[in-house]
Amino acid sequence: MVCDSARAFARPGHERDVRFGRRPVRGRGAGGFGDGAPALRQGRGDRSRPEPLARPGPGPGYRPTAGRDGRVGGRPEPALLPAALRVPLGTVAVLAALVVVALGILFAGDSGPAAVDARIQAVADGAGPPWRYLALALDFLGEPVGSVLVVASALIGCLLLRRPRAAVFVLAGAGVTVVTTTLLKFLVGRTIHGADNLSYPSGHTAFATTLAVVAALLAADRSALGRAAGTSLVLAAASAAGGAMGWAEVALGAHYPTDALGGWCTALAVTPALARLVDRTADRMTGRGADRTDDRMADAGRRGH
Repeated sequence: MVCDSARAFARPGHERDVRFGRRPVRGRGAGGFGDGAPALRQGRGDRSRPEPLARPGPGPGYRPTAGRDGRVGGRPEPALLPAALRVPLGTVAVLAALVVVALGILFAGDSGPAAVDARIQAVADGAGPPWRYLALALDFLGEPVGSVLVVASALIGCLLLRRPRAAVFVLAGAGVTVVTTTLLKFLVGRTIHGADNLSYPSGHTAFATTLAVVAALLAADRSALGRAAGTSLVLAAASAAGGAMGWAEVALGAHYPTDALGGWCTALAVTPALARLVDRTADRMTGRGADRTDDRMADAGRRGH
């Protein structure tokens, strides 16, 4: 009688357990009924506790999209002019601009070398082989054909590094530097070897310095250099490239040494400001594109509802 009552009492629970995927087990104290009483163990079919949903992974046709800051996958593209270098390079740009203006006023309308030019030319001018061949090779890099090859190589490098902003900076830097030096030549009016050969500032030197500054800024960003190390790297690269091209121009008799100094300072004055301008323009454009994309998605969601 007691056993029948126990079976009658346990039967509904047993059916409920089977229906919900549970299976009875026996053991000491199981289910709170003492030894040998049936207990409930959660089986694989139990749905009483929801399992966390797995995050879907990228499918075969998955393609990462550009984020708000313009980089694939949403990662922002680093700035051309890092925040740590803005103040020191901005100071260098101001000082370089003052030197360009001072030399331009000093040599305006002049057609001969200054005293310092004559002393340097006595050492560098008329270089013989193999130095003359090296000077000609460097000079070729600043000529129309050579400069196109150099800029094209720099563009390919920037695109391989997935730095489209740097590619724009290369094009803009080369173009702005050439335009600036050309305008300054007409404004200053200094000549060499005849009235038709405007010399101040040296466009070749400015071009080489600009590309060196671009490369140094990218290297400083990839190496995560601080303010002192990054500024030193930029100035060292600019000095090496500008010094080499300036020497070549003086050795070939195409420019006075002060022309090369003016071209070097022109690049240092223009490049940091241009890098900052490209950064701000790129950030503004990528922000607008992301906003337009968000607006379109919001409109599509409202139409769906």
